[in-house]
Amino acid sequence: MHLLFEQFPALSAIGICRHVFIQRIPGIDVSHDKGEVLERLDAAHREICNAIGIGDWPLFTAEQVHGSKIAVVDKVGSALRADRGRHGVSSLPSHEFPSCDGIITNQRSVALGIYVADCCAVYIVDPKTPAIGLAHSGRKGTELGVVTNAIRQMIKRFGSDPGNMLVHLSPCIRPPHYQVDFAAEIIQQCRALDVQQIHNSGICTACDLERYYSYRAEKGKTGRMLALIGLHPTIAN
Repeated sequence: MHLLFEQFPALSAIGICRHVFIQRIPGIDVSHDKGEVLERLDAAHREICNAIGIGDWPLFTAEQVHGSKIAVVDKVGSALRADRGRHGVSSLPSHEFPSCDGIITNQRSVALGIYVADCCAVYIVDPKTPAIGLAHSGRKGTELGVVTNAIRQMIKRFGSDPGNMLVHLSPCIRPPHYQVDFAAEIIQQCRALDVQQIHNSGICTACDLERYYSYRAEKGKTGRMLALIGLHPTIAN
């Protein structure tokens, strides 16, 4: 059986963050609505989180409405909507930000999570500040500039310099299985902001249903991969 997760060499080489991209989990019935599917996948996802050393970190996720709004975790247990400046406090070990498709933070030992099943999970790392971001970018989110917004919010909130950033695109659906090459557009958007280090997995989710879920190829009856990233607890700010 193949490994149930992958880690990207470019992100691992930075040395300031822990990350993972959790693949298809075999043997789990995913022919249900998204909420039930995520509940069925939760135990396997938690096991992998424990294996890579982030199982006890607070987990922040986004509702993922195919928009461009970004949440900011500026201290553990607290966050604000970057585009509205509203504060919301949570003491829960996990918290979902409504109406958002990306999350950024400069806090250590905090995990950011995005679920995907054809859309792209875009990892953003600024090793100098340090700060990180994670965005959910499919066709619509890419058109709305969700990754661009995440990078701009990192500049605004944390003083990040795009020239220091590394961006990594996860596996996602690509031509010819999908009519729009939104991964290529994400790369162009990052270049327009002067991001120099852009890495693309180049993998199409619809091409390998043994390893990945594909909403389009499986006609909506499928699971979700989980992208996770967090700043290592021992780095110096």
